[in-house]
Amino acid sequence: MLYIVFYDISDDGMRNRVADVLKKKGLVRVQYSVFIGDLNSARLKDVVASLRVLYRSNKEGRFSVMILPVTQAMFNQRIMIGDEFKENEDKIIW
Repeated sequence: MLYIVFYDISDDGMRNRVADVLKKKGLVRVQYSVFIGDLNSARLKDVVASLRVLYRSNKEGRFSVMILPVTQAMFNQRIMIGDEFKENEDKIIW
């Protein structure tokens, strides 16, 4: 299933660590604080466990992460306004 991960983290270093974890787990950045990826149950549990480790190590500021499941039909109905974020050439493939 496709999952959207978005976060609000005040500490720059921690925010970068979260982004690095999400990239290493195969998610694609679609906005500065939003990633998306196709995760099976095992990979989802791995992502959640990794983010919980970071949360427990967070010493300063805000740390909020939300993981939202999205069906293909819902994703296909997305509305994009403005420029598409292009951090790299990764594409979301169904």
